[in-house]
Amino acid sequence: MGVAAPRVLIAGGSLGGLTTALTLRDAGCDVDVYERSRSPLEGRGAGIVLHPATIRYFMESDAMDVGQVSSKADWLRYLDRSGDTIHEAPCRYWFTSYYTLHKGLLDCFDQSRYHLGAGMTGFRQNHDSITLELTGEEVTGDLLVCADGIHSTARRLLLPDVLPRYAGYVGWRGTVKENELSAGTLSPLHDACTYFVGDRMHILTYPIPDFDGSVEPGERRINFVWYRNVAEGPALDDLMTDARGVRQEISLAPGAVRQKHVEELLAAAVEQLPEVIAEVVVKSSEPFVQAVFDIAVPRMAFGRVCLIGDAAFAIRPHAAAGTAKAAEDGWQLATAIRAERGDVIAALRRWEPHQLALGHTVLNRSREIGRRAQVSGTYVPGDPNVSFGLYRPEDSWINEAAPPRLSPSARRLSH
Repeated sequence: MGVAAPRVLIAGGSLGGLTTALTLRDAGCDVDVYERSRSPLEGRGAGIVLHPATIRYFMESDAMDVGQVSSKADWLRYLDRSGDTIHEAPCRYWFTSYYTLHKGLLDCFDQSRYHLGAGMTGFRQNHDSITLELTGEEVTGDLLVCADGIHSTARRLLLPDVLPRYAGYVGWRGTVKENELSAGTLSPLHDACTYFVGDRMHILTYPIPDFDGSVEPGERRINFVWYRNVAEGPALDDLMTDARGVRQEISLAPGAVRQKHVEELLAAAVEQLPEVIAEVVVKSSEPFVQAVFDIAVPRMAFGRVCLIGDAAFAIRPHAAAGTAKAAEDGWQLATAIRAERGDVIAALRRWEPHQLALGHTVLNRSREIGRRAQVSGTYVPGDPNVSFGLYRPEDSWINEAAPPRLSPSARRLSH
């Protein structure tokens, strides 16, 4: 770099924040991560569809092989209500868990520079620096990267009129150990991403590592995500009120859903789903629920401050691109800082237009998939346009023996 190594402060230590921390560190920046949670994030969440951008750090740094942190699906499979296969095609999807991916990224970072219990309360900037205001302290640097998620404090301060918009449905999630499923159920599910599309609802299952990271067949878990319509208002309020009686805005964690809603979910599974998929739902321990929201910002860069990941764009899960978009924001930012020789303001000007365009593109595509499945009933099993992908459908395929495929813009910027 042509100037002293930029001092970068990252607010938010989840997957996007950690990936950005690693890419900027390797680009020559001096990086610290500030995470508001007081406890490690490794146990949160469930299944994640990997994308080349998500796994790129591991593959380019030779930190680990994709097979060490994920489970592969060789088939994309759709079932009808009776459990018969109505569409099947080969695929190269890889799936992991939040725990496994977060632990892998954190192990690659200097954990003494990953600060728990450090929630952002505000910031202030001038021509020369940015000061991050935390609970009980302040830190100063050259660049503030706000990776503080769907509840972003930074977005609320910078763009107070940009609010989450409820999509009209929720995603129920859960997992079950493979060895707890019957042989007849495990057989069609263990090597596939399996869908059932019903009347204004759909569900998918896929294999993920166990909570201890094991990827051995039989020791893994089968993850499910079931999208069900819930009207905004009293029905949603009732569902999103946790076992303590507190109305949660976005999600209820495992164990927080009231028993009456769990019982309704299990009964609906038996009544509405193919038997093999219903068994996954019924045997899952502590299913949890996330309301589906859209968020889209008109800007991502503000002087020495930028928004990345869910802080900028909350993308419906159907394209499986939310984690990938956050990672790509980090990769592209590192490339821009290199290109601008450490000038962070110039780097943000270079970086913002492409990431804004990408955010709107994938947001619109995921909305359309959700509309077809949950509203219009026009979702067609096997349609390539509903496939996972960030830049385009099906670019989430990963060839285990090949390096990750970069987007054309990423390739142009990296030279």
